Amino acid sequence: MHDSTSTDCNPTAYELHFKSLFDEAPAYSFPCDVSGHVDMDSLSDRARNNYLYARVLVGRELSRPAVQRAASQ
Repeated sequence: MHDSTSTDCNPTAYELHFKSLFDEAPAYSFPCDVSGHVDMDSLSDRARNNYLYARVLVGRELSRPAVQRAASQ
């Protein structure tokens, strides 16, 4: 069982990172939980659109996403 004060439960402690398959293309990162679940309701309209766009590009322009510690942590 996870302690609710644990940083593993902090939704901003992790990010779902979609890396570009090409050097010139941008990468995308979105706040998520330790399991990689993104709370789409908490995203801005622009971030939500970018998240959905990134998911469509997996295998075409972006790698499969990876969960990583957020840069600010």
